[in-house]
Amino acid sequence: MTAASTDPTTPLRTVVALTPVAGSILFPLLVPLLMVRVSITAGVIAAVLIGSLWFIAMLRTAEMPGHS
Repeated sequence: MTAASTDPTTPLRTVVALTPVAGSILFPLLVPLLMVRVSITAGVIAAVLIGSLWFIAMLRTAEMPGHS
């Protein structure tokens, strides 16, 4: 076993790294798809919800320099 595999911050670092990527991929794929397949209203609601959840996730997982 290496030190990295027993480090409790390793899963958090993965979440921190994947949060921007997940949002930037999910948002432009899901919103237009909903607008075309369901309705414009569904796309707008999805945009607001995904954008809000993504923003909250980015804030919760932010790593600030000098704060540990």
